[in-house]
Amino acid sequence: MLKLLQSISAALVLAGVSAGIARADSYDDTIHTFKQAGKSSTFFAKAYGYAVFPTVGGAGFLIGAAHGKGRVYAHEMLAGDTTVNLVSAGLQAGAKAYSEIIFFEDKRALDEFESGHFQFGADASAVAITAGAEAGAGTSGVSSEASAESSNANTSGGYFNGMAVFTIAKGGLMYAATISGQRFTYTPRGGN
Repeated sequence: MLKLLQSISAALVLAGVSAGIARADSYDDTIHTFKQAGKSSTFFAKAYGYAVFPTVGGAGFLIGAAHGKGRVYAHEMLAGDTTVNLVSAGLQAGAKAYSEIIFFEDKRALDEFESGHFQFGADASAVAITAGAEAGAGTSGVSSEASAESSNANTSGGYFNGMAVFTIAKGGLMYAATISGQRFTYTPRGGN
């Protein structure tokens, strides 16, 4: 029975991740969306840099996974490429795709992300800026504060350990969404 569940989970993960990547929006469109989305828009003027993922696709049934490709910007200049991967276990079922942006408050936070060994811990959370999206999971459990429209994100977001994370749901339905456990790779662009 366990092997059957693992096989079903693997098939759901592959289908969900593939579907999410195939519908990836352009980076400029995703950045524009976050710049128009209330609370996240205020971070662009003050952040040292940010990483943007047009589509993070995930799926799961007891065991889940997510994957996305992104770009890292410092002072609005392209610094490098990044990927995000997440494997999770627990009560979950379904597939979803979402956009994600991570703001870096200062050079130290960006350097930590670019180290090639960065991973969000259990205390990480994200602010969801569309209705019905899960905001994140922290040590105190899952919480959600979402606005009714993607253009009105009046939620309580702020820096934690020099980083602030926002997500926008793109479609799909999944019981649980989390950024804790996300692992990132980083490849600098030539000349950096």
